[in-house]
Amino acid sequence: MTASFIPPRRTLMGPGPSDVPQRILDAMARPTIGHLDPAFVELMEQIKSMLRMAFRTENALTFPVSAPGSAGMEMCFVNLVEPGDKVIVCRNGVFGGRMLENVKRTGGVPVVVDDAWGAAVDPNKVREAFQSNPDAKVLAFVHAETSTGAQSDAATLAKITQDHGALTIMDCVTSLGGTPVLLDAWGIDAAYSGSQKCLSCTPGLSPVSFSERAIAKIQSRKTPVQSWFLDLNLVLGYWQSAGKRTYHHTAPVNPMYGLHESLVMLEEEGLENAWARHRAMHEKLKAGLEALGLRYVVDEAARLPQLNSIHVPEGVDEAAIRTKLLIEFNLEIGAGLGDMAGKIWRIGLMGYSAKQENVDYCLKALKACLP
Repeated sequence: MTASFIPPRRTLMGPGPSDVPQRILDAMARPTIGHLDPAFVELMEQIKSMLRMAFRTENALTFPVSAPGSAGMEMCFVNLVEPGDKVIVCRNGVFGGRMLENVKRTGGVPVVVDDAWGAAVDPNKVREAFQSNPDAKVLAFVHAETSTGAQSDAATLAKITQDHGALTIMDCVTSLGGTPVLLDAWGIDAAYSGSQKCLSCTPGLSPVSFSERAIAKIQSRKTPVQSWFLDLNLVLGYWQSAGKRTYHHTAPVNPMYGLHESLVMLEEEGLENAWARHRAMHEKLKAGLEALGLRYVVDEAARLPQLNSIHVPEGVDEAAIRTKLLIEFNLEIGAGLGDMAGKIWRIGLMGYSAKQENVDYCLKALKACLP
C-alpha cells in the first residue's frame, strides 16, 4: 500500500520557489469553502487591494490568475496582441524568449531587440526599434530576468513606449515584493508575476495588473481572444466587484488563503522594508561569495539583489556541487538555463529565504563543497 508523501525539509535558495513560512502553510490548511461563498468573495476583494499595494498601482483590474506565472504571461499576450499586431520584444535571457514565443502564437509580428545574456535591456536599441517600426503597438520586456539575474530600467523603457503611443507588457515575476515595482509611476500597462518568489507563497498563482489603456485595447479587439480560460472579458465576471460574481472557474481556494497571508505579512513588514531587506541580504551574500573567489555574471549596476548569478569556477563540475549541496546540506541552488546551462549557478534570496541565517548557511555549505 502506498504511504503518504513526506517531503524532505530543504532550504530553498534557487530561482524559485522560495522558502514558505509556516504561517502561510498553516493558512493553507484552513477549512475549504466554496469559491462563490460570500466569505471567499470578501477574501478576493482583500487580495485585490493588497496586490494593488504590492504593484504600487490603482489599477482596478489587479488580481491573481488561478495558474502559475507562465499563465499570467500568456494572459497578457492573448488579450493585448491580435493577429498582425507588431510587438517589440526585448530578449536578454530565457524569459524574453518565452515572450517572443507568445507573440508568435497569438499571430503577432515580432520585432526582436537582443541584448547579451547577463546584460540589461539597452534603451537605445528599443528607441531605434520604435523609430524603425512606428506602427508597433506593444513593447514586451522582462524587468528581472530570472535566468541571468539582470534587472532592466523599466521606467525608461516604459517612457520610450509611451512616447510612441504603444502599450507595455512587463514580466515582474522575480521582482514583485523584492525590488521596487512601480506600475503607476512608470506607466506600465500590463504586468504579471508569480506567487512563489519574493511573495514566499507556494507556486501556482500569478498576480496580474492591467491599466485602463490596456482594458480599452481589450474591449476594442476585432478578433476573439484565442484562449477561453484566459479571456479577460470572461474572467472579469468572476473578479469584478463583490456581490456580482458570475461563475467562470473553480478558484484554488486554499492556495488563495496562502497568497492572502503572504500579502498580509508583506503589509506588516512594509513594502519598502521588504525591498531594503532583500538589498541588505544581497550585500552580505555578495561579500561572502567574493571572499570564496566566486565572480558575478551581471555588472553591479544591473544586478538583481534577489537572484545572484555566479560563474562556476574553471574545472568544477557544477551539477556535482549542486547535488552535494542538496544531499549533504538539504540546500537547493539553481543551475543555468539555455545559453548559460552548465556555466553558472543561480542563488536566490527571495521572500522568506532572504534572511541572515540562510546567507550564513549557504556560504558555509559552498565553502565545504567547493574544491
